[in-house]
Amino acid sequence: MDDRSITSWKRTRVTSALGIEYPIIQGPLGGLSSQRLTAAVSNYGGLGSLGAHSLEPRIIQERIDEIRSLTNKPFAINLWISMEDAAAVSSGAGAFQKALSHISHHLDRVGATAPSYAAYEPLRFEDQVRVLIDAKVPAFSFIYGLPPKEVLDECRRLGIIMMGTATTVDEAKVLADAGVDVVVASGFEAGGHRGSFIRKAEDSLMGTMSLVPQVVDAVNIPVIAAGGIADARGVIAAFALGAEAVQVGTVFLACEASGASDLHRKTLLSGKAAVTGLTRGFTGRLARAIKNELMDELNADHAEILPYPLQRHLIRNLSIAADRARDESLLPMWSGQSAALIRSTEVDAVMDSMLRDIAGPLDELLRWKHH
Repeated sequence: MDDRSITSWKRTRVTSALGIEYPIIQGPLGGLSSQRLTAAVSNYGGLGSLGAHSLEPRIIQERIDEIRSLTNKPFAINLWISMEDAAAVSSGAGAFQKALSHISHHLDRVGATAPSYAAYEPLRFEDQVRVLIDAKVPAFSFIYGLPPKEVLDECRRLGIIMMGTATTVDEAKVLADAGVDVVVASGFEAGGHRGSFIRKAEDSLMGTMSLVPQVVDAVNIPVIAAGGIADARGVIAAFALGAEAVQVGTVFLACEASGASDLHRKTLLSGKAAVTGLTRGFTGRLARAIKNELMDELNADHAEILPYPLQRHLIRNLSIAADRARDESLLPMWSGQSAALIRSTEVDAVMDSMLRDIAGPLDELLRWKHH
């Protein structure tokens, strides 16, 4: 996969490796992905993805089986290499009560019962990835690090395409040196978690426009551009920077087939997603979401934030009740910075719009680059 020549915008090293028709990847969307969305994107000719990092191995297998019942096209399953912050195991009841104190009044406001402290029971990445390998999924995408060498070797032997996420050039080099097939260069415009793994996320905030061309110059493997891409203009810009595919998240999150709640999807379409922010308050790890009352409070200097995933579990108690009460001010709503560009809630319409407007300009761009 070291031939960088691209003769058509649809025939890149990414589409060839993955066996897809169009170089458009659906972002995995964490816990808000769905089997129906994954299959719909794949059936259209892109690459659908399912975020499985919070699922038990048995559930992951069930999701894979369901996706395969809905499509015979390639798809990706996404996992997190780093499943917990170091302090998660030692965090105790005292820290839990301090963190709970910051949201207890909100729980009362939406009529929810305060959760009780329970010792952390970790999921194991090794158990999750074993399901992917045994199922021989077409593509394995991952963030927050690099899988063990034996996992990489087994995926390579089975022909499972490995897609690693980088938020900096140094991370991209680590992935490429390890023999990962494709690197997803994720700019900080992207919604959801920042998957940084060399330096802390706050010190790894590169925008897509800066990150993608530097990664393209630094590695020999294909680069997928991610972060802030929401329409044909973003796709064209990504290819101009040297990317060979794009990963689109928030646009698909707004689709009816996603796992986002009705309130979340409507908020993405309402114009209220025009202002987003970065916070550790929703899960314990830095992530981008729509700026609201809850984010402001949890970003305050005095707020007590539990390590990941303890904070995520705590806030989930509030988010379920806030969604039921339709209180968007207390609901973590993941969103990238380009949500205002969303125009459709149907997968086919999203893909139709992008493909209708990119073919001519991208073919012209490639002709220019070859001359």
